[in-house]
Amino acid sequence: MDQTIYLFIITTLSILLLLVLVMKLKVHAFISLLLASTFVGLASGMPFMDLIANLQKGMGDILGFITIVVGLGAILGKLLEVSGGAQTLAHFIIKGFGEKRTTWALMLTGFIVSIPVFLDVGFIILIPLIYALTKKSGLSMLHYAIPLLAGMAVTHAFIPPTPGPVAVAEIINANLGWMIIFGAVIGLPCSIIAGPIFGRYISKEIFVPVPSHIEFKADTETPRKSDFYMIAFVITLPLLLILLATTSGMFVGLGYLDGDHFLVGMAQFIGHPFMALTVATLIASYFLGFKKGFKAKQLLEFSDKALAPAGLIIVITGAGGMFKQILVESGAGEALAQVFIEYNVAPIVMAYVIAVVIRVIQGSATVAMVTAAGMIAPVIMGLEYSEPMKALIGIAIAAGSCILSHVNDSGFWLVKKYLDISEKQTLQTWTVMETIISLSGFLIVLLLSIFIS
Repeated sequence: MDQTIYLFIITTLSILLLLVLVMKLKVHAFISLLLASTFVGLASGMPFMDLIANLQKGMGDILGFITIVVGLGAILGKLLEVSGGAQTLAHFIIKGFGEKRTTWALMLTGFIVSIPVFLDVGFIILIPLIYALTKKSGLSMLHYAIPLLAGMAVTHAFIPPTPGPVAVAEIINANLGWMIIFGAVIGLPCSIIAGPIFGRYISKEIFVPVPSHIEFKADTETPRKSDFYMIAFVITLPLLLILLATTSGMFVGLGYLDGDHFLVGMAQFIGHPFMALTVATLIASYFLGFKKGFKAKQLLEFSDKALAPAGLIIVITGAGGMFKQILVESGAGEALAQVFIEYNVAPIVMAYVIAVVIRVIQGSATVAMVTAAGMIAPVIMGLEYSEPMKALIGIAIAAGSCILSHVNDSGFWLVKKYLDISEKQTLQTWTVMETIISLSGFLIVLLLSIFIS
């Protein structure tokens, strides 16, 4: 058998093994990815100790970056949560948009809040607002909930420094600045289509009242406008600093700036994700922590709690790094690239399809993203794509990881529980919304890829 075909079959079998371990045998995703990586290494003839060394290298290379970024992002999000920042943002955005455009305000609120805050946490924080708006208007709760969820789901999947896109960017070696740019450019239209537009339609088809067990309490405290400005500043600061580094690097490449200039070096330094998130976290610790009356001990406790869920994402991402490294060193990634070239399959399409298949079958968006990124990374390395194109491939993976959320996804049950709807209604609402995000996102990615090489 031709070596290229043999290695391609091994790669395919490793994905099947991963799915069997996760779905059928209920093995943790981290261990499943480790076993799938080991299978590829051994089946390709890699010496035992080389396999161990490559597993270690793959894990270490990605954790050196992802641990710091995800850890700092989780602490920043926790500070926003405990300070009441999400509610403050929602209050002023809704006030600014006006009562008639509340759904658009909720979409934007979800879009912004989900940058530093995990989707499930952000939704739980803001669901009382959805209950209150529904009670006041008499409309279906879906009229307000779907736009909020759409904004959150898009940002959670598309825009760093949320863990998923950060992991994908690191595995495929894509620039975070370009990921942020394309995540926003592609994500906003997706949020509009899946949020206010779909929400308006589905709320007329399915009436969902406020759950009967919900008790309403009068709001006695109006958030201060100064808090709103501070929270908006804290959330957008790391994004702006990262974009500053990307922009300065682009101008250096075009010859407009001297790469050795002190200011360029400073922009690159302060705009590195490590420093950008460190600066934002320190500012948040002071203004959303100490200024809100929290003590140093409490802030330490918040950090500990924030890092607990982040740890799970970090180890799964590390396993994705191992998978990528084994594919590269075994030659399986090169074989995959050869198959793509021979059958004229665009990596951007294959990246989306792989993420879709894994997402639908096993449910976890994170596992779908890191696995698809691990498989496509060697292909990208072989074809030498530009930074913008690699970022587009990263967004394609993110879009694929959103599709058809159903009963094997924790997000499905979270929405069902807090909206108090049936499984069928959750499929008709949340699942369709996620699929709209996925398909519209991928179509925009394909459109943009025509103009970017």
